[in-house]
Amino acid sequence: MSVSFTSLGVPARLAEILSAQGIDSAFPIQEATLPSTLAGKDVLGRGQTGSGKTLAFSLPLVARLAAAPKPRKARFPRALIMAPTRELATQISRVVIPLAEGADLRTSVVFGGVSQVRQEKDLNAGVDILIACPGRLEDLLRQKVADLSRVEVSVLDEADHMADLGFLPVVKRILDQTPRGIQHMLFSATLDNGVDKIVQRYLDHPVVHSVDAPQAAVDTMDHHVFMVDADSKKELVLELASGTGRRIMFMRTKHHAKKMAVWLSKSGVPAVDLHGNLSQNARDRNLAAFSGGDAKVLVATDVAARGVHVDGVELVVHIDPPAEHKAYLHRSGRTARAGSSGTVVTIATPDQQGDVKSLMRAAGIKVPLERVTPQAAAVAAVRGDKAEAVAYVAPTPHSSPRAKSLADSDAAGGRGRRRGGRGNSRPGRSSGRTEAPSGDRRPARDGADRPREARNNRGEGVGSPAVDRAERGGRNGGQRSQATGGRAGGTQRAGGRSRSGQRQGAPRSEGRGESSRSFSSSRPASSGTRGSNTIGDAIGTKAQEALGAGRPGRGRGSRRAGAPQSNRK
Repeated sequence: MSVSFTSLGVPARLAEILSAQGIDSAFPIQEATLPSTLAGKDVLGRGQTGSGKTLAFSLPLVARLAAAPKPRKARFPRALIMAPTRELATQISRVVIPLAEGADLRTSVVFGGVSQVRQEKDLNAGVDILIACPGRLEDLLRQKVADLSRVEVSVLDEADHMADLGFLPVVKRILDQTPRGIQHMLFSATLDNGVDKIVQRYLDHPVVHSVDAPQAAVDTMDHHVFMVDADSKKELVLELASGTGRRIMFMRTKHHAKKMAVWLSKSGVPAVDLHGNLSQNARDRNLAAFSGGDAKVLVATDVAARGVHVDGVELVVHIDPPAEHKAYLHRSGRTARAGSSGTVVTIATPDQQGDVKSLMRAAGIKVPLERVTPQAAAVAAVRGDKAEAVAYVAPTPHSSPRAKSLADSDAAGGRGRRRGGRGNSRPGRSSGRTEAPSGDRRPARDGADRPREARNNRGEGVGSPAVDRAERGGRNGGQRSQATGGRAGGTQRAGGRSRSGQRQGAPRSEGRGESSRSFSSSRPASSGTRGSNTIGDAIGTKAQEALGAGRPGRGRGSRRAGAPQSNRK
């Protein structure tokens, strides 16, 4: 019999918010823990992924803060929720924010991989509930951007995954900054690998609730193991991906996940990838495409094994079998969530047979290993109705040209910064790189009168950052050369060194000591498109010129090639 939230002690206002979302009755983990958490007790809860743990700790947290409203104070959150990955933190925020808004509470999410400017702005404006990944949160605490001395309740979600990722020392340092005696809630699918030390250190006589065995559910998931020859594995993956519903496919490495997503898309199955090499914006775009139906397949690494919740995922495919049974548990949990049903397929080649048998035994799964071909009836039954092929459309680049990032990197400025290595060093002159202020641009009389900052600024241009050098270098070789063998006085040199009394028409060396910044006349300039595999096409014309594309020789020719126009006033 279903149990209502109000009967468990949830405030009517929060129950109404849940009802508006179509959530009217509590799941077992919520039914077991809510009476204790609403009473302010420390709770240790274990339930399989997709069992409703997020709502189990979100409801008592919001209810507690709403029952005792306090004015917000900049940088001092009242509640802390920690999650191991940005995907899980984002997923938690989607559950917490509607409840918090209904109780007039403000929420913020902080994690790494993105600029912290917006996160600092939120914290300075005052937040009630802070959802954070440990790494970024510790950075903010060290910078005094956040302070946990007013936290009233803390939640640690997926604590076992925190341990797997090596976050437990960071978690301890963070929790040590919270007041003693506050309410702690810890939720996890399993309780091992050092999680017990966290429990002993911070939880005070916790109430333990375990509603699920740490094994994959067999009543809501249909498990299969397909044995296939290595030569036919890719074709089998295509068949399983060709259904009409959503499906998630897991691979072991980031590189292979990306390649598989592209290959499936080119084969007529719209697919996106999700892995650690993607920026946060790319992750959000791909998840939005998968959730919205533009992509039917999500090819992911274990980064998507937790925290990614998309309704209607009917099939999970382990293209690469996971290394251990906990990973199988969490990967498979992307389907059959919240009481729905789903199918899980593990693909194994003959040489993986022994490992897969051990894996399934540890996960509590008793299914035979089926020898199949891509055209087998068992494969078609799992795939379901086959969707029509979709013509592949190459993705439009979302990122800006890479000239700026490359110019700021060691790769871009390396040659300019190392100039002078061949007979160019002078006694008493620093090899460090120092930016000279624009106000120090003086007429260069004899070189010795120049400010030290300008003399040290080899390879960057006096008073100009590296990115400006890349922008100034964005001319074709024919446009840049105004005098035979050198630059005319009106042509500004990118990344060059200012020298007084230099002869304007002197021949310019092609050697490393005074690296040329223009293309050789025998080498055509790059078109700047990104469709080719050449470095010039990948990074753009301007960045390539900033890298010093025209460097055919290594001679030690004349180094007096004409002073930049900016230094002659």
